Amino acid sequence: MKLLLTSGGVTNPTIGDALVEMLGKPIADASALCVPTAQWGHPMCGPVGARGFVSGLLPWGGMTALEWASIGLLELTALPTIGRDRWVPWVREADVLLVDGGDATYLCHWMRESGLADLLPSLEDTVWVGVSAGSMVMTPRIGAEFVEWPGAADDRTLGVVEFSIFPHLDVFPDNTMAAAERWAAAIGGPAYAVDDQTAIRVVDGVTDVVSEGQWRLLS
Repeated sequence: MKLLLTSGGVTNPTIGDALVEMLGKPIADASALCVPTAQWGHPMCGPVGARGFVSGLLPWGGMTALEWASIGLLELTALPTIGRDRWVPWVREADVLLVDGGDATYLCHWMRESGLADLLPSLEDTVWVGVSAGSMVMTPRIGAEFVEWPGAADDRTLGVVEFSIFPHLDVFPDNTMAAAERWAAAIGGPAYAVDDQTAIRVVDGVTDVVSEGQWRLLS
């Protein structure tokens, strides 16, 4: 799987160009599934934000508003009740999964519960575009500061990549570089602080940063 791990989505031409390059085709020729599941685990999210993301309404739905050849909804909480024979072909046929933010531990839980996490290694050509928690879920840990779901046992997530992500740098009052440095010291291991104009791209085990904004690698 190819990963485009963003803080705010496809927010500028540089990130958009990276997405097209990863797809290997124009967006107008690509099919997408959007995943709003993480929103249900965060107290600041809910039906309005989920609708905005799914429908493409700004400020929530920048990625889903792109001119995809087709776009559908994949709600992970429903998958265990309908059977893999139905939903696995939907995922395999999609060029890209657009995964919204919310709480990364809640998203991690439902990726495992649904079986999507087990499917990821076989999706070699699929592009995963995460927003905030949709990106953080791929990391080993998110830090206690970002755990909002009461059902989370701890701050561990999938660990698909070896680094952690501090999102929304300088977007919210508490998301300062000083806060990111304290967070990184507690996390241990490599970590990126990124603003909403930045994405981390991972293809074939190679990681690089595409950005028109501010970011920093912390260790």
